[in-house]
Amino acid sequence: MITAETIAHALASPAPPPPDQPWRRQSLSDGPVGTALLHIERAHTGHGTWPQAHTWIKAAALRPVSASDTNGLFLGAPAVAFTLSCATAPDSARYQQALTGVDEHVIALAHRRVDAATHRARRGERPTFHEYDVFYGLTGIGAYLLRRHPGSSALERVLAYLVTLASPVHADRIGRVPGWWVGHDPSLTHAPEFPGGHANLGVAHGIAGPLLLMARALRHGVAVDGQAEAIHTTLAWLDQWRQDGSAGPWWPQHLTLNELRAGRPTQSGPARPSWCYGTPGIARAGQAAAIAVRDTVRQHQYEDAIARCLTDPHQLARLTDSSLCHGWAGVYQTAWRAAHDASVTVLHTAVSRLADALIRHTTAIAGRDPGLLLGDAGTALALITAARDAAPASGWDACLLID
Repeated sequence: MITAETIAHALASPAPPPPDQPWRRQSLSDGPVGTALLHIERAHTGHGTWPQAHTWIKAAALRPVSASDTNGLFLGAPAVAFTLSCATAPDSARYQQALTGVDEHVIALAHRRVDAATHRARRGERPTFHEYDVFYGLTGIGAYLLRRHPGSSALERVLAYLVTLASPVHADRIGRVPGWWVGHDPSLTHAPEFPGGHANLGVAHGIAGPLLLMARALRHGVAVDGQAEAIHTTLAWLDQWRQDGSAGPWWPQHLTLNELRAGRPTQSGPARPSWCYGTPGIARAGQAAAIAVRDTVRQHQYEDAIARCLTDPHQLARLTDSSLCHGWAGVYQTAWRAAHDASVTVLHTAVSRLADALIRHTTAIAGRDPGLLLGDAGTALALITAARDAAPASGWDACLLID
């Protein structure tokens, strides 16, 4: 049986990034700054050491931390800051000075990014994923600010920006569309099947990500004008596009202009269950939002959607790897968080079965890919949650916004 310890031992030492990709050192997705989270979690729980964690943190910081305007939670200064924040503790000075220095860059970046988004909107242009998404956009940056600087003007501006996304807009040549409608296809290109762009529903790049952040902020007592209304509006939009099948509710991954105008998706059934695009991630966002606005009816509906998805063998059979992004680890971690917020016990039973499936599908080659999002570090972190049946001591899954 492959365990988190097995993977951690295989990932004892970081390898240098490819010479033509030096930026990968500060990639939370597949660089040492992300893999460090595994060793940080193990150190917090007494299964690893801080020198082991420091080896990976140091590898990420060998070069100056990037504060480029293209950076987000999964790259550059925000990624490094997030990992350092996971390594800190209230009773220790560990990494506090370094974190304070990086924080200044993240706060300044947040203000610049909101300014750029505001100017874009005034020009009447549509956003791209990288303006608002979890990986590189303001949702991810906002998730970090909520963790470290919940009372900051930077977070206030990020939330105010996200509120605007909930309102429909009139876009040139395509008419009335959701505020988060992007002018490109899901691959950031301009495929003919997506004339005029699309509306994305997933957590990673769609409206479920901003919904999670607004809901999490509200649950922590952090709110701006219009935030609760924006949550209600987004929940109503998800209600509109909810599809009911024999195996339970599901949502389309994205909508084209033709689908928007027709009022129905062409997607015939639920896609692969996942954190990034599938029912578990979208329904976790809906559940968290319903809890935030104290809508128990919707909360029960979203919890039922997650439970039915996780007990449908046909949907689970579509999982092909153990990764966090779209594999067993991400489904498990998302479901674990949902179960511990749930008002019903059925999710706890489903999560127990998922833990067994995660262990069973973690292959013997685990430890060869150090990445967090698509690699073995992320799988190992979910295995730790399964073994302890407790929330991460480091809070690492805040980078997925499911905590």
